[in-house]
Amino acid sequence: MSKQVLPTYSICSLTETPLSPSEFMADHFSHYLDLHKDLHFPHKHSFYHLLYFSEGTGSHSIDFIHFPVERGQIYFMIPGQVHSWDFAKEPNGFIVNFSEQYINSLIANPRYLNQFTFFSGIASEQVITIPPDAQPKIIQILETIISEGNSKEELKDDMARTGLIQLFIQVNRYTKKDKENLQNNYNYLLLRNFQKLIDQHYKEKKLTKDYAAMLYVTPNHLNALSKHTSGKSAGELIRDRIILEAKRLLINAQLTVAQIAIELDFIDNSYFSKFFKKYVGVTPEVFRKRIIKNEDHGYNID
Repeated sequence: MSKQVLPTYSICSLTETPLSPSEFMADHFSHYLDLHKDLHFPHKHSFYHLLYFSEGTGSHSIDFIHFPVERGQIYFMIPGQVHSWDFAKEPNGFIVNFSEQYINSLIANPRYLNQFTFFSGIASEQVITIPPDAQPKIIQILETIISEGNSKEELKDDMARTGLIQLFIQVNRYTKKDKENLQNNYNYLLLRNFQKLIDQHYKEKKLTKDYAAMLYVTPNHLNALSKHTSGKSAGELIRDRIILEAKRLLINAQLTVAQIAIELDFIDNSYFSKFFKKYVGVTPEVFRKRIIKNEDHGYNID
């Protein structure tokens, strides 16, 4: 079997049209698929990515969690996440790729995107089904984003950016109907800060007490809060992030399991393999073989 590398696509690699320096691309999904039949799966993006399905069946995955394709579904991804798709019926909809700089050139707040739960990097929060009565409004906004983003009119990028911001706000309103006042809740905000710290330090800090110290709370308090808010203990959230990164790295067949163990700061390959098997159920080698066998294809339409 030839060695395969997990591709990381930039926006420039997915379009032949000139881009603004901050990078942006928007298209109807069926046209995008026609242009990119050679996409390799699974793969990563170096940019933010959203996709709205107006029709189609099959499945897609974000960070190894699978979701069925549904009409009116929109999903959001942040840079570095792994995804793939497998369509049973030719899909259509809208796809938008943009860099953080593209938004920040209009919005002064560098943390603007952090307020939206669908940019959390947690797959279960990134896939949203828009209510049927709200779908026409979302489609109208997406059509505007595409037409403005690809036009030659003056200030077209500002129009596309404002369209994106409208989209984020509208989708956020639909999600917040089930989460009233959640984002202003102290426990929720502390959990979000905990998750952000895990993303930054999961390689070298693997104990709850390390994160509790950075958050100025006791380990018991952090653990209780985590369990109450997320359903998982603080230690489980740390462990899950380590396993996720291990899975991402295992897709790259040019990295040995020993190299991945070093990358994740395990004392040796044996300890890493035992840790992975304990929580995933298979060894790293078996996981890699299964992913390559099941996922190594371009988008598939039967």
